Amino acid sequence: MAKDSFDTRFPVEPTDTTQTTRAVVVKAIQPDDPCLAYPEVGPYDEIESLAGTAGIEVVGAVSQKRSKPHPGTYVGKGKVQELKELAEDLEASVILIDDPISPSQGKNIEEATERRVIDRAELIMDIFATRARSHQAKLQVELAQLRYSQSRLTRMWTHLSRMEGGIGMRGPGETQLETDRRIIRRKIGSLKSKLKDIERQHETRNKTRGDAFKVALVGYTNAGKSTLMRRLTESAVLVENRLFSTLDTSTRKWHLDTPQDVILSDTVGFIRKLPHTLVASFHATLAEAREADLMLHIVDVSTARSESDIEIVSKTLEAVECENSDTVLVFNKLDLVGDDRRIDVQHLLARHEESIVVSAVDGSGIERLEQLVLGRIQALETTQEYELPIERGDLIYHLRKLATVEEERYENNSVWVRAKFGPDARIQFERLLAKIERGQE
Repeated sequence: MAKDSFDTRFPVEPTDTTQTTRAVVVKAIQPDDPCLAYPEVGPYDEIESLAGTAGIEVVGAVSQKRSKPHPGTYVGKGKVQELKELAEDLEASVILIDDPISPSQGKNIEEATERRVIDRAELIMDIFATRARSHQAKLQVELAQLRYSQSRLTRMWTHLSRMEGGIGMRGPGETQLETDRRIIRRKIGSLKSKLKDIERQHETRNKTRGDAFKVALVGYTNAGKSTLMRRLTESAVLVENRLFSTLDTSTRKWHLDTPQDVILSDTVGFIRKLPHTLVASFHATLAEAREADLMLHIVDVSTARSESDIEIVSKTLEAVECENSDTVLVFNKLDLVGDDRRIDVQHLLARHEESIVVSAVDGSGIERLEQLVLGRIQALETTQEYELPIERGDLIYHLRKLATVEEERYENNSVWVRAKFGPDARIQFERLLAKIERGQE
């Protein structure tokens, strides 16, 4: 196991003097870390951004190259001692671990440093908790937090039995820890049941959109998905320049030059090492991505870590069973690209076939993106001819709503029509014809 030093410690100038929680970051740099594959990616960039989003001021860091984390203390004992001294020197009250860690690792680091330990999973879930607005998002975050705490009850200072009234709730001979575990299991079961109900409602709502072409925006957090959705749909969706500003899926109609309804959905942003409990809990939210006819993978092209972000999102999409969906890379934030990065952008476009570069802010490339999506819809279109009774003007009306009428001619008491249909629209029209034949219309 390699233990050679890597940027062992450094002070960081505070950027916001109003922040009161000071923290030192500790990181085991493993072979798959993006900072090793992509030199432009700083080892602490992401954890500092997460900490800032949570209102924590990072004042220093300690790191160590390792093939895998130390099973007892995450980094070596010498590094833990260095971590303690740095936290004392910089008056930091919190130790931030840039990885999910085990309960025993957290306990050992807390005892050695005499500081509160927060790992990456706990930090991300805390951010999600402050961002959750809808009932569904709040339930999902609570479920993830309870799942996370199940194996960490021995480190908790408060007892969950207060949630159910405390006195009189314990069974004969049960310890407090057993009681807390029982309460957590009961709460998890209740939350899963509520989320199942929401998922069923989602499935029912999606059936009403069965004939629509569904497009989902996916990507790294803060890649500009919500800004792009506002540009494409001219809707007042929330846009904020911060991590995880969108937890709830927003769905809007995208008005393109096609008779087919086009539905655009903005999904929760991804990040490296997104906690498994959150991925599992947000199953219903991510259903929009799984059920999409087309995914637009939005990438911040203004940052030097674009390739790293693409790789992270692709792995996350695989984890949520979306890897086989039709996907187009959309490089966003062209307006922020300086002259020194334009050659890099050209290389990115060359490496990724059928990718496109846009600016959701000034509209550059948006028309080309719309044409690309229209091309995807047209590729799924079918053409069919019908002989309709001349007195059934209502059928012609429905046909014009569902399809593009390419030719129409009148012969005797019939109307011959050739129409081009989008995905599922032909099925919808022919169901109507079948009802007429059965005398139901």
